[in-house]
Amino acid sequence: MDETLHPLTLLTLGAYGEALSEKNGAPLRLLVAWKFGFKSAKSITRMTFTDKQPLSSWKETAPREHSFYSSVNPNIDHPRWTQATRRRIGAEVFSSKINPQLFNGYSKVTSLYAEKNLRREC
Repeated sequence: MDETLHPLTLLTLGAYGEALSEKNGAPLRLLVAWKFGFKSAKSITRMTFTDKQPLSSWKETAPREHSFYSSVNPNIDHPRWTQATRRRIGAEVFSSKINPQLFNGYSKVTSLYAEKNLRREC
């Protein structure tokens, strides 16, 4: 809920003056700017509020692949590769790599995670 209520999080009905298409998350999509797309809701068709984090399809299918905080903390390595460096999408294979930043550079969200253990698995 903290992420959802942050001013940088958007609940989106459309983009570029058009309604969202199904492939872009219609009818409603949550955009969390500091998290990579695979950690955000793709399409919202109903909402249920609960006091516990539900099991996600990622966690159910591949529980060791990505922790909940893996896309915000580059210090947590994927079980099969490091996340300490990344290559930009579309960059040449041998181009220089970039150093990811905590919370993907969105320093305004650090307060959301002050009490969280960013190394734990969900």
